[in-house]
Amino acid sequence: MRRADRLFDIVQFLRGGRLRTAQEIAERLEVSVRTIYRDIDALVLSGVPIEGERGVGYVLRGTLLLPPLAFTQAELEGLALGARFVEAWADPELADAAREALIKIDAVLPDGKRGDLWRDAIHVYSPSLIASGNEHLRLFRRAIREGRKVRIGYRTLAEDEVSSRVIRPLAIEAWGHAWTVTTWCELRVDFRTFRLDRIDAAETLEDRFRPEKGKMLKDYLDRLRARGLNRYGKPAS
Repeated sequence: MRRADRLFDIVQFLRGGRLRTAQEIAERLEVSVRTIYRDIDALVLSGVPIEGERGVGYVLRGTLLLPPLAFTQAELEGLALGARFVEAWADPELADAAREALIKIDAVLPDGKRGDLWRDAIHVYSPSLIASGNEHLRLFRRAIREGRKVRIGYRTLAEDEVSSRVIRPLAIEAWGHAWTVTTWCELRVDFRTFRLDRIDAAETLEDRFRPEKGKMLKDYLDRLRARGLNRYGKPAS
């Protein structure tokens, strides 16, 4: 990660008016605590209103906080509901990110709106989806982001046999009862969609893949559209 990107991420992580330790920030950005200390010092010297001290923690105050955001009540409820789905269904890292996003939004709302995002009126429960493969969800999210191939051991439903495949993960889908990953399968030399709860093992490889014509998510979606289907395999309206 470039230093400029890391400095930006530190500022974003400190939004919300909550005290953050250098250890928390270092773990989030996967760098040393000493690096965070140097970055915080550089940000303060450049005029960023960060308060705190080493060994205690830091908080961002003052003019860098965003101006109040004008959300309607329905928009706030929609954001809260979306975050609750992520908390209920996704892997721990993504669930934490959803909670952090709500904290940041809440911190920049007008005084009369603050706290509405945290009402107990909206909950999401889906034990089957929680159990259906989010052990691998974080791995596939990162592989998609970094363009890395993944080796999986996949258990078929009909024969209950495990086959080894190398795939290019392209997209992740939540279906309400299971997670799936849409891929380019190098074994079948074609697009394939795998249920995460049937993946016995997954290993991110060093091999990266570049966008290739005929092997990208766009190509997969174009194929579905040519068949009169949407991306969920249903007739397009």
